Parts: sequence; structure tokens; C-alpha cells
Amino acid sequence: MLRTVFAMIILCQLFSCGKLIELDGNPPTFITNQQLFSDSATVMSAVAGVYTYSQSRGFGFSDANLTIATGLSSDELSIVDNNSYFAQFYSYTLTPWSSGIIGLWNYPYQAIYRVNDILEGVTGNSRISESLAKQITGEMKVVRALYYFYLVNQFGGVPLVTSTDFEQNAKLPRSSVETIYTHIRTDLQDAVNDLSADYPSAGRVRPNRYTAKALLSKVNLYLGDWQMAYDEADDIIGSHLYGFADVPLRAVFLEESEEAIWQLPVKTSYRQTDEAQTFIPNTGAVPRYLVTSFLLDQFENGDQRLLEWIGETTVNDTQYRYPNKYKNKSASEVPTENYMIFRLGEIILTRAEAAAHLNNMDQAIKDVNVVRKRAGLLEVQVDQRSQEDVLNVVMKERQTELCFEWGNRWFDLKRNVTDASSASTVLHTHKSGYKPTSNLYPIPQAQRDLNNRLEQNDGYN
Repeated sequence: MLRTVFAMIILCQLFSCGKLIELDGNPPTFITNQQLFSDSATVMSAVAGVYTYSQSRGFGFSDANLTIATGLSSDELSIVDNNSYFAQFYSYTLTPWSSGIIGLWNYPYQAIYRVNDILEGVTGNSRISESLAKQITGEMKVVRALYYFYLVNQFGGVPLVTSTDFEQNAKLPRSSVETIYTHIRTDLQDAVNDLSADYPSAGRVRPNRYTAKALLSKVNLYLGDWQMAYDEADDIIGSHLYGFADVPLRAVFLEESEEAIWQLPVKTSYRQTDEAQTFIPNTGAVPRYLVTSFLLDQFENGDQRLLEWIGETTVNDTQYRYPNKYKNKSASEVPTENYMIFRLGEIILTRAEAAAHLNNMDQAIKDVNVVRKRAGLLEVQVDQRSQEDVLNVVMKERQTELCFEWGNRWFDLKRNVTDASSASTVLHTHKSGYKPTSNLYPIPQAQRDLNNRLEQNDGYN
């Protein structure tokens, strides 16, 4: 019965996804799971729902909350309203009852359920072609790996849900971080094998082989598998499918950006990204979230990213700076923006970091300088004999290039790549309240009340 009800929910949510697939009108109001996956058209309808820019009905990271939480936890953002529940991320005063963590946990798991349902629906399904089943399986494994990557980096070990068996899943304990990462890498390697270099639909809104490689490269970087991280990033760059140097900063996040490896269409009848809705203030209003002086100080004179990606407004003779990578609040603003998940700039810096760890300092500096050149900066001068100095250059470039994107700065601080770029050094210097246990968010108490096998993270009992 659960799968039947869920099938109804999936089809009912899909009909706003015209950018991905044209669907017939007048959908049925009650269908079985077998009917949902009865042919290629209905399978593709379910797949379209996974890429819907709606965290409660489709994509699990489309409310800007991940950007807000991780930006406040790191040294990127501060908050104007200290009474907001998001202020707890900034001050490291989260508790298991904090409202801000609920969506960070719930929405990815809701999305994982949708993915698992599709994987079960296409596996061994004689009503669709083997090639379609292979394609969809590869795509869904990339999506599932993405959700688990962000769950494990926010909460540590989490329950590993790989089926739609509600009774079994409801009481799963937390799997170890190592187990989650093993599953992520397995899913991604399967996807690399299943997917082709060609995108399966118009634009870059559904994963191809290089999308899987982009996340696999990032995972290997976080795990310290430098050669694997380097090789995957190098393969993406060497494919020449993606542009960088000739993509203006203002065009990076636009629909069909040449730099995009994976981006979702977001435009509805009334708005574009939630990032723009959240960060860009109304005329005459103070922004809710401000760029910190710590981040502003990292931009060198002449850095065009400061001008293009950080907005400025003056209220009562006071100047405020706010994130401005996404600039369109309303549906009518042009050109249209899409929500970027992976782009070439990150991959170039992944290769740079991996190269430095492999003592290939020349390649690391070359990659950094490619990024700096587009930003209007001169080539960096650094002693290439010092691995730590080169790594610090890479981490600084990641800070300015990838700010406000997918929690990169928060996760970089926690990775402790060098002493100078570690959370213990940076956050103890610039903020108060940080402690090592702040590196993970608490498991929502509501989830522990439902499942007494969920152990709490240290520091929150």
C-alpha cells in the first residue's frame, strides 16, 4: 500500500517539469506502482520528478537552507536576526530540537525514498528496454550518492536506506561514515559504467558520465585518495565538453552555462532560485544574511568575483554586502538562471589540490592561475618547494571561487587540509563558540523519538 500511495504522490508532483519531458494532461488519481513503471513514458515521468526544484516534492536541496546553514557555520555569513533559529548555526548553539536541522535531514531522506522507488521500479522491468533501465539506474545512483554525501558531511554516520521497505527502514541504526562513503563510491562507479558522455536530455539537467565523475572526484578528495581524485578531475577537464576561461563570471550560473556539469531548471511562474529569494534584499531593506568581513578580506584588489558575486546595498547610510551569485528573484528577470550543482571551476580546483598532495606543484599552480585569470587577477607567486604553501594557495582560491556553493567552505574547514585552513585555526580566530563537536550537526530529536536506534552525535546529549 505504501508504494501505491507513493506512486500517486510522484505522478501528482511531476506535471510542473515540462522542461524535462512533455506529459499528457489529466493524470489518473489512483495508480498502482506497476502502472507507474508500466512503460518508458511513465518511467520518465517519475524520473522528471527527481529533478523538480522543490525540496518537499522533488530535489532535496532547493530551499537554500544548506547554503545558509553551512555559510553561517563557517566564516562566510553572519545573520542580522539573532533570534532566528538559523542564528544557532552561527553561534554553534544547535540542539537536537533546533528547527534549522530538520529539513537538512528530512528532505534528503524523502528524496532518497523517491530514488529508491525508481531503482526498484526499473530493475528487472521487462516493460522497458534494457538500455533505458541502465540509463535511469545510472542517473538515480548519482542522485542518491549526492544526498548521502551531504548527509554524511553534515551529520556523520547516518542510516543507509537502499529500499522502500518502510518497516525495515524505520528502525535502521546509523551506519559508519566509512560504510556510507563505500556505498557512495560504489553507486558512483556503477554510474560511471552505466552512463555515457552524452546528456540524456536537452541541457545539462540530468547526469551524464562526467557528472558521476565530478562527485566521485570530490568524494576521493575528501577521503584523501589523491590520485583517484586527480584522475577523475583530469578526465572531466580533458573531455573538453565544458568551458571555463571564456565563460564570463556573470554567465556562470545561467541556463545552459558552458561551465555547468549539472544544473537544474528552476524557473516557475513566480520565481527562479530560492538562493536569490533568500539573499537579495528588497529595496530599502537590510539583507537577512551578510557576507562576513573575514571573507571580504580574502578578495584581492581587482578580483572581479567581488564585484560580480557579492552584492551591495546601502540602508540609512550603512553599507551591507550579501551573496549575489544568483541574481534573479522573479520569473520575469532575464537571462534565466539555473541551479548549479557541479561546475568546471570546482573540478579545476579539485585537480589543483590533488596535484599538490601528489607533489605535482607545477600543475597545482597552473590550475589555480586558470581560475585567477578569469577573475581578473595576476598569476600567484608561491614557493613551489613548499607543499603547505601551495595547498594554502589552493584553499584560499577555493574560498573565493566557491563561496556560497554547496557548503564547500564549511567542509573545507573541517577537512583540515593545512593548519592555516583548518576549522580549529580559522574559527577560533574569527568566531567564538566553536568547538570540535560543532563539526557535525545534531541528529534531530524527532527522528530519535521515532527510532531509538539512532545514537546522538557527541556534544549534543
